[in-house]
Amino acid sequence: MSGKDYYDILNVPRNADEKELKRAYRSLTKKFHPDINKEEGAEEKFKDINEAYDVLSDRQKRAQYDQMGHDTYTSASKGSYQGGGYGSSGFNADFGGFGDIFDSFFGGGSRGPRGPQRGSDLLMRIQISLRDAVFGVDRDIDVMHNEPCTDCGGTGSATKKTNVCPRCGGSGQERRANNTPFGQFVSMVTCSQCSGSGRIPEERCKTCNGSGHSRVKRTITVNIPAGVDSGNRLRMEGYGEAGDAGAPNGDLYIEMHVVAHPQFSRIGDNLETSADITPAHATLESMSTIESIDGRKSDVKEPAGVQYNTALKISGEGVRRRGRPGDLLVRIKIAIPKRLNAQEKELYEKILELEGKKESGAGSKGFFKDLKDKMK
Repeated sequence: MSGKDYYDILNVPRNADEKELKRAYRSLTKKFHPDINKEEGAEEKFKDINEAYDVLSDRQKRAQYDQMGHDTYTSASKGSYQGGGYGSSGFNADFGGFGDIFDSFFGGGSRGPRGPQRGSDLLMRIQISLRDAVFGVDRDIDVMHNEPCTDCGGTGSATKKTNVCPRCGGSGQERRANNTPFGQFVSMVTCSQCSGSGRIPEERCKTCNGSGHSRVKRTITVNIPAGVDSGNRLRMEGYGEAGDAGAPNGDLYIEMHVVAHPQFSRIGDNLETSADITPAHATLESMSTIESIDGRKSDVKEPAGVQYNTALKISGEGVRRRGRPGDLLVRIKIAIPKRLNAQEKELYEKILELEGKKESGAGSKGFFKDLKDKMK
């Protein structure tokens, strides 16, 4: 690394923003790339540019660089910083790579154990009827999930004791270095020996093969409250996957899908159904018996002259989601008879005869003509 500081290498001011840094970096790397520039020192310059940009493009590294100065920063990166102020005996570090240098310098690089990890959440989708969505229901469901092994108490060890992982030192991560033409790049990955837990069994449990978990099937009762709708989710705390030893289980989320009903539909907290009535019922005031979604019967009054598709309300027979339930809306459908007996035909002919005697200027189209127009 040359003696110039990183700002000089990129030829940017100390208050340069992210866009200025990126623009300078792209320009310089094109100019000094070894495949393009064959001049002596171009490759070394190219490495310096990448190192400078790596630090200045990272907010945390840049703040540390500005605070410590170029010489102190680059000395620390080589593991040769000796200084006071961070401890009476000074500080000596060998970081082995550039990426995590200043995490280590300020106390974060020597990562401690990550601690027991909470179990993963599970999602299950179930179908329920519209009736069950309206009134609520208790449903038994089967859940396959991981639970702590009963033989080792979830530790994965037959003795129920674990040791610090020798590969990662308990951090749950191991360092991997890759050599490239531009230097050594270091990355942190999940430890291959302890799978990220930071600890290994003292003696591997034969029942769970050291995993600490066993796959089991449980039947649980789910209380589905009144008023749920498709897409709603219920949370069953602790019924997800098992966590590490000492950590809680994940949760089970149950997503609802309400199956369509052949006679009833839902609109918010209201239910809607239809009732077929004859032209005589539509013309004269009458009563009809309507069956609610749970089979109970209610009488609904149809006023004289009720129109096609009018919604008549039966209070309190809708969805029970809140303190006051919704209503049942009954849509009136007027059914025209396809076959008439002799008496019915005579009566309808009498109606036509009476309508024919009305004055043509009265504006009436006749009963059946009016009815036909209203049904369009």
